[in-house]
Amino acid sequence: MFGDALIWILILPGMVLGGLAQSWVKSNVMKYSRVPIRQGLTGAQIARYILDARGLQSVGIEPAKGVLSDHYDPRAKVLRLSEAVYGVRSVAAAGIAAHEAGHAIQDAEDYLPLEARSAIVPVVKAGSTIAPLVFFAGLAMASQPLMWAGAIMFGASSLFALITLPVEFDASRRALKLLEGMGILTGDGEMEGARQVLRAAAWTYVAAAVAAIGSWAMYLLLSRRR
Repeated sequence: MFGDALIWILILPGMVLGGLAQSWVKSNVMKYSRVPIRQGLTGAQIARYILDARGLQSVGIEPAKGVLSDHYDPRAKVLRLSEAVYGVRSVAAAGIAAHEAGHAIQDAEDYLPLEARSAIVPVVKAGSTIAPLVFFAGLAMASQPLMWAGAIMFGASSLFALITLPVEFDASRRALKLLEGMGILTGDGEMEGARQVLRAAAWTYVAAAVAAIGSWAMYLLLSRRR
């Protein structure tokens, strides 16, 4: 299997791009976490300011453990910020907090790609658990129908990764517009720093999409060959 050049062509781009994207985002976050903002607001304060300005006082903000664990939970209507963002007054914290606030705004506006992504989460979770079992059961039993079923289930992860792209790009676009328009970040230096952080983060989602599609194509190829 792993001696097949075509298999490597399918999975290597995602692996390489993922490694580069992770390195890039960590480098930018580290760099701009050392750059304070003139307004002196923490990530949590910035998120609260943006949400309140959009009439989203009901959306909560909580600290979260972990590195780059920031996310918005559309079911709980809670924005969770990592320790490096929640109480930190930096350009990186501002960009990340505004990005997550952008997701809350998407949710309030029933932004279609976000609604679609949320809807398929249960399918993706079930598929990621069941698909390998079905596929390798088919492989062990030399059953092509089972292998095809498992391979098709893997497609849910690819669909999720693709839908994630417009969701994340739009949240970053909203974040930069809000940070500048509301006067949270001032000067080209602060805005450029936030832009660099969010641009690097966007590439992690591109890498995830490439990896998901490559893996799905690999399973489809193996099913076809069997």
